[in-house]
Amino acid sequence: MVSICFYFQVHQPYRLGHYSIFDIGKHHNYYNEKHNLEILERVARKCYLPTNNLMLNLIKKHDIKLSYSFSGVALEQFQKYKPEVLESFQKLVDTGNVEVLSETYHHSLSYLYSKNEFKNQVKLHKKKIKELFGVTPTVFRNTELIYTNDLANFIEGMGYKGILVEGSDYMLGWRSPNFLYTPVNTSKIKALLKNYKLSDDVAFRFSTHDWAEFPLTAPKFAQWVSAVNGNGNVVNLFMDYETLGEHQWIETGIFNFLEHLPGELLKHPDNNFKTPSEVINSYDCVGCIDVPHVMSWADIERDTSAWLGNRMQQFAVDRLYSMEKDILASKNKELIEDWRKLQTSDHFYYMCTKWFADGDVHKYFNPYNSPYDAFIVYMNILNDLKYRLTGEKEEIKEELIDKKI
Repeated sequence: MVSICFYFQVHQPYRLGHYSIFDIGKHHNYYNEKHNLEILERVARKCYLPTNNLMLNLIKKHDIKLSYSFSGVALEQFQKYKPEVLESFQKLVDTGNVEVLSETYHHSLSYLYSKNEFKNQVKLHKKKIKELFGVTPTVFRNTELIYTNDLANFIEGMGYKGILVEGSDYMLGWRSPNFLYTPVNTSKIKALLKNYKLSDDVAFRFSTHDWAEFPLTAPKFAQWVSAVNGNGNVVNLFMDYETLGEHQWIETGIFNFLEHLPGELLKHPDNNFKTPSEVINSYDCVGCIDVPHVMSWADIERDTSAWLGNRMQQFAVDRLYSMEKDILASKNKELIEDWRKLQTSDHFYYMCTKWFADGDVHKYFNPYNSPYDAFIVYMNILNDLKYRLTGEKEEIKEELIDKKI
């Protein structure tokens, strides 16, 4: 028997405006509200609303199961700008066929820099999910599937029964991602591993005309999934929700593919759909996974270099978290909230200077002309945060914004 487990990440950051050095100490309007609204309306029109309607129909017709993780900053924007999007997700959760997962509220890299801040953001997120959906998550997925052994142990200590993990080849070796595994140094928590090959066939290769398997049809994909029968218990298909209609436009046939996929999958009598919690309750672990180094689902490297691979990114994130103690001690709610919004991983992603395999599907969400512009704007805003905190400004050394970084 093979269970198909769909998981989708739903996230939209608060993109920053072009905050210049001359704005420091003058105003604290950091966010490009017009640009954020334009993108949200676009993605709602192309992805969220039509896809949610299709998913609701597929639940009624085929009893499919789904899971989502929503960043807190995305949910805030739904509430403020697009309540109809939030309502459409709530209708899906109300069916009982949709599981909502836990993550950091601000879609941050906080686990790598501050366990205390990480724990606070997870708690804030859990509270938000309860408020909006009436459920309490029991399975965790970290920002961009960033994962280490220590994280699994930490999350187990917070009471979670499952965690989502990238099923990378260098971690698994000869083993298959189509089973459950026990993270090393844990006793109860189970790891669900992304089948990245099948997931990426949809997320990145679906509309690639020079791909040997193009065009990807529902019957063909269902055959690949069904072939796992006898060689695995679960096929975890993890991807950005924006894949459906935004990264892969309607003209590619992605909605037609999705509409017919459940029926094709269920033609095999041993296939079914399960949420992450149902998978955890249904199957035993077949072994341990050991991930001593930080891993993620990003790019071909499956590491954190997309956010922390150059000196600009490292300098910016170090400066951000060095402010934690003083920011929290201020008890200034607006200051703390701005500091947390600046933790969103996208800000560091925009500073990336390496070539990355999935960059093309994200580049039109990038508000900057270059990673150096992203760094300069970000550091100007951090400088203003410090000014609000201490009344002092700070000079950024020229070598840090040199294009030789």
